[in-house]
Amino acid sequence: WGYNTNGQLGNGTTNTGGPVQVSGLTSGVTQIACGNAHSCVAKSDGSAWCWGNNGFGQLGDGTTTQRLTPTQVSGMTSGVSQIATGSSHTCLAKFDGSVWCWGGNWGGQLGDGTTSNRSIPVPVSGLVSETFNVVGGYNYSCAIKTDGSAWCWGWNSLGQLGDGTTIQRLVPTQVKGMTSGVSKIAAGANNGGSPHTCAVKTDGTAWCWGNNSSGQLGDGTTTNRYSPTQVLFESDLAP
Repeated sequence: WGYNTNGQLGNGTTNTGGPVQVSGLTSGVTQIACGNAHSCVAKSDGSAWCWGNNGFGQLGDGTTTQRLTPTQVSGMTSGVSQIATGSSHTCLAKFDGSVWCWGGNWGGQLGDGTTSNRSIPVPVSGLVSETFNVVGGYNYSCAIKTDGSAWCWGWNSLGQLGDGTTIQRLVPTQVKGMTSGVSKIAAGANNGGSPHTCAVKTDGTAWCWGNNSSGQLGDGTTTNRYSPTQVLFESDLAP
């Protein structure tokens, strides 16, 4: 439900209204992800499907044609374990530990070493095995490997890659200090004005980095951070 000018609701029209069922997806969906104006799912048979805006190839069907109902991602008929959407790109992880991305790539968010848009999935450089989670942000992406390390790539103007710099990265770069123990990662929304990233570690601590103009890093300041800073809670602060 909600905004549907690009067909991102998947009900075969561009009209808006209350909740509508996505056409053809009556069973077997294990995960859903929403981008700026496109949506994707992974199914229990390991296939991946997307619909909505496709101006940069973010649906992964080999075209840039808008789709009002789900279309299968090229080549992804099995083996998909998890799917993630950025603002205008999409990534997925497979059970074999590889990561694949497609769509807009001007920030290097596809991780294939280029800034060329892709309308079909391309493998992310270096993440060929042992990856279990991937997320998409505004022109950047991040992943966690099975050893608990965190990696990011793409646009980095405010330090959202967490490697201690603001240098754009066309292939994955390790998040500073995040060499082990990372269990979850999230890329800050699809808002180009506030790119930031957060991670949870197995010890229960939370860490964030990137833009902090609204205090979104939770460290008690509004200072941008180019590497992870620990999230503070009221109970951590002196009375």
